Amino acid sequence: MAATHWLDISLTLDSMTWHFGNFGEPGLVMATEAGLRELGLHELAACFVEARELMIPLLAHSTEADGSPYDILQRAGLRERGEELDNRAEALADLAQDESVIYEAWVRYARQHPEHVFDAQLG
Repeated sequence: MAATHWLDISLTLDSMTWHFGNFGEPGLVMATEAGLRELGLHELAACFVEARELMIPLLAHSTEADGSPYDILQRAGLRERGEELDNRAEALADLAQDESVIYEAWVRYARQHPEHVFDAQLG
């Protein structure tokens, strides 16, 4: 679940598609998806998977000289698809009552599953 922190940062500062330019390491991507699902953020997880399937192959063959993830999407003729995913992720993130749908899910999860969060010996 901790991996979802970096996605929250990306959704706040950049976008879902841009996230993979900064945090596209396969293990982190896998942990982020699992964390979203564990937190019950299934729609956001589905959007994340679609963005992963779009971005990882494009970024795998790019270098810094290729520019930003947006530039790479533009050259591949996929800018519109990237914008659709970014808009969908932004709409899901905007469902937060306060500032972060992900952090709100962390709090909800901790309340529902304290045994998964806190050391049983502390109780």
